[in-house]
Amino acid sequence: MEDHNQNGQPAAEAGEKKKLPSLNIVSGKETKHRGFGQGSIDLSQLSSVIIDGDEVYLDVGALHAKSKIEKGIKFLLNKDEVPNGRTCWIVWVAVDFREDGKYYAGVTSCEMTVDPEIRRGWKILADHVNRMDYALKRRILVDNLGAKQKEQLKQFLIDTDSEMWERSDDALKDALA
Repeated sequence: MEDHNQNGQPAAEAGEKKKLPSLNIVSGKETKHRGFGQGSIDLSQLSSVIIDGDEVYLDVGALHAKSKIEKGIKFLLNKDEVPNGRTCWIVWVAVDFREDGKYYAGVTSCEMTVDPEIRRGWKILADHVNRMDYALKRRILVDNLGAKQKEQLKQFLIDTDSEMWERSDDALKDALA
């Protein structure tokens, strides 16, 4: 009797390497998902903006929790364990297309604190993942930002592409007012 793996397929011959399933990042050209890979997430139109004090910049490393400010930091679950940490923000920005062009479609912000001196920080990973998902679903959630951070983000988005800002929904403009 032939051995089978958990998917009912014949087991690999001795010496053959098993081919493991891989995470499919769906291109922007595909519009339908069928079969294997169904439910994959398209990250091609998602960017991460870091707000760190007076500095605002793009850092794609944040998509994998490897942004400039996250590198070398061990994140803890208790905010009290990082009493001297400085507050930073990751803002997920999803871009979409309309007939008149690209626009900022989903924008969500996540708080974290970092203390590079002790190489510790605080963030709620589930919140970061959920808010990334909300941005991909075209939601605007920036209520946790202060007035200064909202102004910084608004100016950054305008400076990055003023035409995209103009085409964006009023909900984003109102949220950053």
